[in-house]
Parts: sequence; C-alpha cells; structure tokens
Amino acid sequence: MNMKITTSLRFAAAAAALLIAGAAQAQTVLKFSHTDNPGGSRDQAAAVFAEKVTEYTEGRYEVRIFPAGQLGNDPKAIEQMQLGGVDFTVSATGSYASYLPSLNLTAMPFLVDSYEQGWEFYDNSGWMQGEFAKLPEVGFRVLSTWEAGFRSFTTTFPLNAPADAAGKKMRVFPNDMIRWTMEAIGFQTVVMPVTDVYLAIQQGTVDGQENPVDTILSLKFTEVAPYLTLTRHVYSPLPLTVAEKTWQSFSDVDKDAITRAAADSSAFSRELVKSSEAAQLEQMAAEGATIITPDVGPFRDAVASVYDQARGVYGTEVDKVLAEVETIRTAMPAQ
Repeated sequence: MNMKITTSLRFAAAAAALLIAGAAQAQTVLKFSHTDNPGGSRDQAAAVFAEKVTEYTEGRYEVRIFPAGQLGNDPKAIEQMQLGGVDFTVSATGSYASYLPSLNLTAMPFLVDSYEQGWEFYDNSGWMQGEFAKLPEVGFRVLSTWEAGFRSFTTTFPLNAPADAAGKKMRVFPNDMIRWTMEAIGFQTVVMPVTDVYLAIQQGTVDGQENPVDTILSLKFTEVAPYLTLTRHVYSPLPLTVAEKTWQSFSDVDKDAITRAAADSSAFSRELVKSSEAAQLEQMAAEGATIITPDVGPFRDAVASVYDQARGVYGTEVDKVLAEVETIRTAMPAQ
C-alpha cells in the first residue's frame, strides 16, 4: 500500500479515536439508586427514565441504575444525595420526613380511596406542592411522583381484624405516622430497612410487614409471610428526587429535558402499577399466599386516634391536609 495512503489512514483512525474519546468524556454518568429488585415496577420505571434522559439530552447524560439497595437502603440513598454520592433516588414520601417532618402527614391512614384521588393530591394539592417546594433547601428536589400503590399487610398469621395484631411485631420504616398507625391497630413496632425484612420475618424477628402489593410481590414477602390482608391503609406513592447539587449543575435546556423524562417515567409507573395489581394478587395466590379482604371498618376505627396524635405534633397542618383530601374525595368519588 502507498505510504501516503497508509499514513492518511492512520491519521484518520487516530482522529476517529479522539472523537470517540471526546464523546465519551462529554457524556456525564449520573447514579440512580433504588431498593426495588431488578425487573420490579420501580426498576422498569427507572429504565424508562434513564432512556428518556439520554434521548432528551441528546446523549449528554447517561443514568446508571443501581437496584436492590446496592448503594444503600432508602435512608442511605437520600443521605447520599446530600453528600454527592447519588444523583437520583425514588422512595416513599415518608422517607424524606427526617429532613422535612411535615411529610409524615402524607402517611396518615385512609386519606384517599383511589389512585386517581392520590394523583390529584400529589400533583395539584396546594399543601403538597408547598411542601415539595421546601425540599431543595435540604438537598434534593422532587421531579415527579411514581406509583407504588396502597399499603397492605403480609403476616405469618391470619390478620382479619385489629384484635389479631395483639402481641405481634410489625416491621416499620422510620416514619412516625406509620408507627403510630401500627401501634393503634395493636402491633408492637420494629424499625428496620426494607432490605432486611425478608430475613427478619424468616428468622422470627418480626411477624410481618406492610407495603403496597407491587412491592410485596417484587420483594417476595409472601414467601415468608403468606397471609396478605388488603387493608389499603395508607396511599404510598414514590417521589422521584434529584440531588439539588446535581440539579444546579444542569443547563436550563437539560433541566427541561430531565423534567420531561421524569414526567414520562411517572406516567409509565402509574399505569403499570395500577393495571398490574389484580394480576399480581392472582400470581401470589397461585404461589400459595392467602389473600384476605377484611372488613376495613374496624381498622379505620382503630386508627382514628392517629389524627389527634398528629395534631399534637403538627397542629393545624393536619386539618389543612384533611380538608384538601376531603375536597378531592368529594369531587372524585372512588369507583
């Protein structure tokens, strides 16, 4: 081969390599931590979010997903957002109450009766949006809200009424409202990360846990606590949050792109969780779980004291929340 041609080819190859290297350097990797298992609804929504971020930023950003608590449990991931180790996470609203205690109020029992009521509260409630607006001051920002569903129980014993809870130990995450609700029903409470719960039930450290159906299936809780009691006692969606330091590093164009990706992933998550619940219950029943649909009235009566307990800590904020959800429930009756 002619020496001039060979040299030209070498220069072209070197230039191409430099371009590829430059493109790789230009793409910023962002870390997304969550505690769902691979293939669970949160993991699927995270994949949608990651894909859309890359698409909408024209490849300037890659969102790298770390499922199953690889980078830490929910409280640790939120802490890491403040410290710079994690860029995105998704967790129950109450998980952020350590930084903004009023968010505990979103876990008051039996606030809403349907997904649609819950979406209206999270997307358009003046109180809810006002609380979210305070989070950047403590290190993170809500981009959108994903779905997890309504919390119900899985236990090692049949739970048909609050009387069955006497003397039993229930796992809770660090949230006063959830703890008060469990204690009002009659449980002893044990705080632990969700990533430790399966083994804790298996070893008898606790007698059950409460989570949305989607989470119960993903984390296989009915394998060790086969009684699933559909109380639907707390609506438990999942704010998708970004570290405020990360957010402030984005250009306005990229902020818009990431906000669009967050909205897309929210719509995906909500439709997936709502439409999957019946099939998920059928699957767990087929695998050996006992599905209990109790009379919810006694559970509602048992937790009535929680509202007064909340007023003792949060004052008039409690009635602001109750008034807003009552307006929503009146305008959007559950089907």
